[in-house]
Amino acid sequence: MAGHTVRSFDEELRHLRDIIARMGGMVESQLALATTAMVKRDVALATRVVETDPQVDAMDREVSHHVVKLLALRQPMAGDLRLIVGSMRIASDLERIGDYAANVAKRSLVLAQNPPSVSYGPIERMGRMVQEMLKDTLDAFATDDAAKAMSVWRRDEAVDEMYSSLFRTLLTYMMEDPRNITPCTHLLFIAKNLERIGDHATNIAETIHFAVVGEEPEGERPKGDTSSLAAADVGGSSDAS
Repeated sequence: MAGHTVRSFDEELRHLRDIIARMGGMVESQLALATTAMVKRDVALATRVVETDPQVDAMDREVSHHVVKLLALRQPMAGDLRLIVGSMRIASDLERIGDYAANVAKRSLVLAQNPPSVSYGPIERMGRMVQEMLKDTLDAFATDDAAKAMSVWRRDEAVDEMYSSLFRTLLTYMMEDPRNITPCTHLLFIAKNLERIGDHATNIAETIHFAVVGEEPEGERPKGDTSSLAAADVGGSSDAS
């Protein structure tokens, strides 16, 4: 980022980046802890994730206030304008990721009340995948690395495909044994929350690319969610048997 004639403007932009970095670190921690809480059935850890969510909301409001101030007082142009407006969009996506991480933690609290009936392994792997996507988007923002942001953008399809596979597997478990319906329903919601976190990480990657390059990514966003087709296929198989 090139320096400005008014030094205080540089300081204000650095402050904006710092808020995003701190907010991103907090959300990244939320997601990691929520995944761990689910796998280890750790009620205290899940509760900690839920209780952290208001802090993320407060940082989102802080970014919005700072952006309004910069737009009103500095009248930024070109790359500065893209960075400032993009920061508000990124903060909004991070706030939503924090909400989804809290939702995962809340579902984990319910799951922890009963003995495990199905493997959490596939959902844990999905959680690790979206954690890596989020980490890489935050690294890309910190270094203005549009190429790294685009590598995250392309990985969203793999998350969608994993969600579709999990949807099919959990639906099958539910059909095989009615006792699996309650835990699998919670796991389906957790998987959907993780899939949405991947979507928001991809949103952030798109915003970074635009802020750095000045253009939206070329082509359609890769998507691989076929869960609706999976449900139809499983239902059709059941009717035929």
